[in-house]
Amino acid sequence: MEPPSADGRFRLSPAYPDPVTSPAARTALDITADLPVPDLEDFYRDLHRHPELSLREHRTAAAFAERLRKAGYATADGVGGTGVVGVLRNGDGPTVLLRADMDALPVTEETGLSYASQTPGVMHACGHDLHVTWMTGAADALAAGRDTWSGTLVLVGQPAEETGEGAARMLADGLYERFPRPDVLLAQHAAPGPAGLYAHSPGLIMSASTDIDIVVHGRGGHGSRPEATVDPVVTAAYLVTRLQTVVSREVAARESAVLTVGRIEAGTRHNIIPSEAHLALNLRTQSVEVRERMIAAIRRIAAGECLAAGCPREPDITVGSSFPMTVNDPDTDRRVAAVHGEVFGAGTILDPGPAMGSEDFPRLAEGGLPYSYWFVTSTPADVWNAAPGGGDIMERLAAVPSNHSPHFAPDLSTVAPGVRTLVSGALASLSPA
Repeated sequence: MEPPSADGRFRLSPAYPDPVTSPAARTALDITADLPVPDLEDFYRDLHRHPELSLREHRTAAAFAERLRKAGYATADGVGGTGVVGVLRNGDGPTVLLRADMDALPVTEETGLSYASQTPGVMHACGHDLHVTWMTGAADALAAGRDTWSGTLVLVGQPAEETGEGAARMLADGLYERFPRPDVLLAQHAAPGPAGLYAHSPGLIMSASTDIDIVVHGRGGHGSRPEATVDPVVTAAYLVTRLQTVVSREVAARESAVLTVGRIEAGTRHNIIPSEAHLALNLRTQSVEVRERMIAAIRRIAAGECLAAGCPREPDITVGSSFPMTVNDPDTDRRVAAVHGEVFGAGTILDPGPAMGSEDFPRLAEGGLPYSYWFVTSTPADVWNAAPGGGDIMERLAAVPSNHSPHFAPDLSTVAPGVRTLVSGALASLSPA
């Protein structure tokens, strides 16, 4: 998951009142008044020290499951591989699903934190350790305060968000056959920005992502006799350059899209012209139509460049893994944002516009289930204040460590607020007792 980006500016949303008038906001503040913050911070540090890659989240899942059981949830693990599900039935009312992702990234940490990763080459560089911590605190608070609400809670610790596999694997393992099917789903994500803001968009909030692999076939030979070969490296270089015109010349200015060539591989020795070159592409799109147009352009350009180069065969083009668009149900998101505005103050709620980052959370909403997904800004105050840009929030956002950075280190001051966002969001959908 990448951080939220705006179309040039953040838009504060003053429509959400400061006075705490709704039962959900009052109850959330009451049952989170005495959160065990030091314990939660220690839990977070432990998770951060021991990051685990996608579908290997065994230690993380066990720690989360143990916490759910102690809080009184009927808990199952191993769902979809390493997923965890906790269920708390508390009388009649809606079923609300809260989701936290658990996996880390193949990134070498460079934060210098005293609790930095102890696993070489692996880091919680996206904040999923913080997500699990928030969920743990919310699970405890909602269980302890069960006399204030009625309904059913389904808490999901999801594996493999980074690879886009986790949600689908849990569904395939019978998530909604083995556990209650939710009426509404809620999730949140740590993001860069001055700690203390809560970003909601009542509609499209994150983009679709599509991976594409291209193999250019040439005719290999000796580097001293290029005339006897068809060099796939040169063709791949032309292809990389020409692909940059897909967004700039084939996507309308009113549309948002990104095309990245993330990897190019070819050859084994300095003096050998290889027979193949491999390119790995990633697309970010905000409509099905733009996605299909870009894929068609990629196919056409790749075929054309290979034809122009005299390649012995057409390129192999494979459309690989993908993430769906994340589109909040407007009514659900406005309801949750309104409660957040009461709990934290109207000036803390903002609309960042749709991000180019992607999520697999929407797959859990199969069949059109309504959901709300929001961001919790988490950059430490000293880091934010030292960033260049003055009052230009976008320039500062570009300067502070973002998700997937080896320097990404959320502020621990967000532990308690992140618990309250989940608790108040859940209470906005559960029935008051």
